Amino acid sequence: MVDTRSLTRFGLIAGYALDFAAGDPRRGHPVALFGRAAGALERRVWADSRARGAAFTAICAGTAAGLGLVAQIATRRRPVARFVTTALATWTVLGGRGLAGEGAAMAGLLESADLPGARARLSHLCGRDATGLDAGELARATTESIAENTSDAVVAPLFWGAVAGLPGLLGYRALNTLDAMVGHRSPRYERFGWASARADDVANLVPARLGALAAVLCAPLAGGRPASAWRVWRRDGSRHPSPNAGQVEAAFAGALDVRLGGVNTYGGLTEDRGTLGDGPAPKTADVRRSITLSRAVGLAALAVAVMR
Repeated sequence: MVDTRSLTRFGLIAGYALDFAAGDPRRGHPVALFGRAAGALERRVWADSRARGAAFTAICAGTAAGLGLVAQIATRRRPVARFVTTALATWTVLGGRGLAGEGAAMAGLLESADLPGARARLSHLCGRDATGLDAGELARATTESIAENTSDAVVAPLFWGAVAGLPGLLGYRALNTLDAMVGHRSPRYERFGWASARADDVANLVPARLGALAAVLCAPLAGGRPASAWRVWRRDGSRHPSPNAGQVEAAFAGALDVRLGGVNTYGGLTEDRGTLGDGPAPKTADVRRSITLSRAVGLAALAVAVMR
């Protein structure tokens, strides 16, 4: 009989292959359904309170992880069901193909000098205010978003799937979705979203650094040098205000030999995200190189996850 650890490995591989081949489910995406349910609960329980926000986070993420635990227990003696459930859950929580597709779409718009289209499309990758951004700033925003989301949407789900199986896959994705919904700083969410943001930070502490290390090792596949990527990562990773995004963005900057970071605007608030890397500002060609690097990092993360 195949042991459950092997079934988890095979399920992770199959789910990764499904994401690579088909991308996200086109209708009824479980993450979107979770987001709508969480949004409905938020409207009922919101208060300008950290305690209320912590309860909201615990209910939403706990329910998702709990469903994963129930599925894991229910399939512990049913190897085919465990494999299929793990594969489908992995497919659901990964976002590698979608990320690469959005990056390629941005590159195409920039190559055709369609700046209005590129500004509108950027919202598919991040919440940055794109009004008035030129081609260089759009290329930088895209490259940074690809780097950060490679960790959030590929490396971290695989890590937690390998560590905790179905509860890890679903619980992590729930936390990451809650962070995107309420974890940003704004008058409404500064206190209510605090717990979601901090829980997501903790969940990504290890995956972000594994993703950065993978970017260093995979640098030659994107035309870079591991030594340069390592130096920039270790020097600049902590300059970013996020304890995790800066790690992988700095490693990508070093691997691609570009300069990332700078001043960004989110919801009317301007932030200086620090300077990462020594090279020139990214160009459209660097966006396509970042997609190549993202794919390589995802494969490296899968290899580590299944070797555990």
